[in-house]
Amino acid sequence: MSHRRLPKPRWHRYAAIAAGVIVIAGGAAWAEAASGGNGGTATGAAASSSPGATGPSDQASSGALKPLDGTASPSAIPSGSASASASATASGGTATTTPVKATMPARVTSQPSFSGRVSQPSTAAKVFTGLAFDTCTAPSATTMSAWRAHSPYGAAAVYVGGRNRGCAQPQLTSSWVRTVTTAGWKLVPLYVGAQPPCQTSSNPERITATNATSLGTTDGADAVAKAQALGMRAGSAIYLDMEAFDSSDTSCVSSVLSYIRAWDRALHVHDYWAGFYGFTSSSAAVVAQAKSTTPGMPDALWYAKYDGNASTTTGFPFSSGLYTGHRRGHQYLVNQKESYGGASVTVDRDAWDAPVAVV
Repeated sequence: MSHRRLPKPRWHRYAAIAAGVIVIAGGAAWAEAASGGNGGTATGAAASSSPGATGPSDQASSGALKPLDGTASPSAIPSGSASASASATASGGTATTTPVKATMPARVTSQPSFSGRVSQPSTAAKVFTGLAFDTCTAPSATTMSAWRAHSPYGAAAVYVGGRNRGCAQPQLTSSWVRTVTTAGWKLVPLYVGAQPPCQTSSNPERITATNATSLGTTDGADAVAKAQALGMRAGSAIYLDMEAFDSSDTSCVSSVLSYIRAWDRALHVHDYWAGFYGFTSSSAAVVAQAKSTTPGMPDALWYAKYDGNASTTTGFPFSSGLYTGHRRGHQYLVNQKESYGGASVTVDRDAWDAPVAVV
């Protein structure tokens, strides 16, 4: 999450971005359907576009909905006719991109509950498959409307809370949530919880060996309360944002895992799905490594890997059997200034095939 929070360690994600121009040629054909007959025709997207660009088709035929069965998670971007060029500097500077045009809206469906958990919500998860974006402060409803009509994005991540959240959110109200979701947006709630004790930063809320479980429980309950206040109901997924840290420090890793497990349990108690955002070099790797042996790990994994590849399968950095069955998000490019419908926003790009908020 570029420039999204309070100060981070110098060895955060931008060091992983290669200087130069990354050209992405990919598909952007999507089909939208909602299990139970709620497939809508509202258009929408999230990123500003060049004047005169046309929006996604409202008449796209529905694609086959994929079961939440543990099979390999497909690429978030089916073959289609969208392309983009983007550049990123090694120092993390903002880059201007060529607008990307989508031909059809993204696919959303309600799915049966994930299986194989020690505890899990009883409410089905709603899965979105397509392109998503995240940005520091939730854009205005006017900007979201312009992006919905002209951009390739179908989902947007929003920072719902956490003491370490670094950006003001004047737009993020229950009314805003209703407006943008009615327009067709799917939302990905992010919660910036306590950060690791071995992380070099000045975040005010930190995990310790003694408070890891109690703090995880408190923060998890707070994440649910913040989501509920915005109208995000049971069955929603909330993603815990964990910045980079020294994953070679075993005592630190132990405290982090205790915090994550407690946070996840607190969400499950209230019938919310527990997601996790982290870096392939540290925080996401810790979760992935613990997944097969440690109960209570997150239900979905949103990993930061800046390879310019808009896919949740190609280049997946962990075991191919992990987080299959629509449980992956991939942040693949950061700090892109994009314009759609006359509105500009600097965003990070995400390929998405995972649960989102239920509104």
